[in-house]
Amino acid sequence: MFKKLLGLALASTLTVGMLAGCGASTDTSSASASASADASVEASADVAAPAGDAAGKKVGVAMPTKDLQRWNQDGANMQAQLEAAGYEVDLQYASNDVNTQISQIENMINSKCDVLVIASIDGESLGSVMQMAKDASIPVIAYDRLIMSSDAVSYYATFDNYMVGTKQGEYIKAQLDLDNAAGPFNMEITTGDPGDNNARYFYQGAVDVLQPYIDNGKIVVQSGQTDFATVATASWSTETAQSRAANILSSYYTDKDLDAWLCSNDSTALGITNALADNYTGKYPIITGQDCDIANTKNMIAGKQSMSIFKDTRTLAAQVVKMVGQILTGSTVDVNDTTTYDNGAYVVPSFLCEPVFADASNYKEILIDSGYYTEDQLQ
Repeated sequence: MFKKLLGLALASTLTVGMLAGCGASTDTSSASASASADASVEASADVAAPAGDAAGKKVGVAMPTKDLQRWNQDGANMQAQLEAAGYEVDLQYASNDVNTQISQIENMINSKCDVLVIASIDGESLGSVMQMAKDASIPVIAYDRLIMSSDAVSYYATFDNYMVGTKQGEYIKAQLDLDNAAGPFNMEITTGDPGDNNARYFYQGAVDVLQPYIDNGKIVVQSGQTDFATVATASWSTETAQSRAANILSSYYTDKDLDAWLCSNDSTALGITNALADNYTGKYPIITGQDCDIANTKNMIAGKQSMSIFKDTRTLAAQVVKMVGQILTGSTVDVNDTTTYDNGAYVVPSFLCEPVFADASNYKEILIDSGYYTEDQLQ
């Protein structure tokens, strides 16, 4: 019930955002993305196979930026699986510039793409180009980020974003043993870009787990910064997160231990670990993250980050390729959520993949044994 209400609230409260969901760069080697994509074609062949002849069909894939590792992997996985299924692919990255992305999508429409797959930079900014797609009768799949305020969005494919936050909150709860330990424990919060529809789900999922312990005093946020607007990080920027963390540490933790820092993703978590290295000498805190970027996975192995939510982009890409095939053959399109994601125009039929968490105890099984990374990439 909460998720439905949150979806409705998001539709009315999201502002025309800053650059959505991608911030400072991490290790974005093309070899890493290519290796992941190559592995994904075989691993997901049964999911990705389209239900019909793909010959002559063209799919436009609009990605936000190459500056963050995950989008390179998303794009590479998508292209590899679509081409393996027989489609022509027009893959474009927009350098986190909204106008560039709009222009790229316009070109995809004018070149008569049969389906568009769009990971938006700003979910509120695509209204006019979405109308162009609708007028051209081109179906649109919103990829990982919901496109807002448009009835031209045919489907939404993502991970369960509220569950991402829930798993982060539950990890902190378990690691601090909040139901049994006396406490109090000190915690701070850093979440993502206010223009990214997903950021509020990540934040709310975690806060719903941890709020009872904040209310009863077992968790103390020494800075007092807990509301979404205050803890949000424009563009998911590592540098912005690091600067804010440095201020918090120097103001509140010169003589106090910090027990946990809830971070919604890996680029912000990287900023926190950098700030801790420069500004903190107390007991090392639990730090959460998301995406299992290479730099952050190395930090997990080294004990500098506690966990990261793993959203296997091969799984999501495979599901989208399957949906593309179903759309183009007039088959019933797989969805498993028809109530949560109201984009302000209507509730968009969605397919939600389930995330898992990785930490130092299980990263080999989840990330290496699955072929997502090689051991050499994490040295």
